[in-house]
Amino acid sequence: MTRGRHVPLRTCVGCRSSGDKRGLIRIARTPEGQICVDLTGKLAGRGAYVCCSPACITAAAKKKVLDRHLRQPVPAEIYDQLLQHASLRTRGESDEGAPDG
Repeated sequence: MTRGRHVPLRTCVGCRSSGDKRGLIRIARTPEGQICVDLTGKLAGRGAYVCCSPACITAAAKKKVLDRHLRQPVPAEIYDQLLQHASLRTRGESDEGAPDG
């Protein structure tokens, strides 16, 4: 019997839905205390995930959910970056080469 490849699942902090790690956007707080959008998903430090939906990002901002998960206030610029990356992903463009922070 062969097993399928393991797909890491993560939960969106905005809507609490669970999904494939690659379908979500990661926000990281580095050990130095800097908060940035982590498109690679590999930065060291504490992380939280949001859906690529502007509604989830807006809900997370309004409820200050990312502040709690990252244990530090999240600057407004981070939410702007998240909305930009979400719009790129929903249009089907690749944002792998975009700066993250």
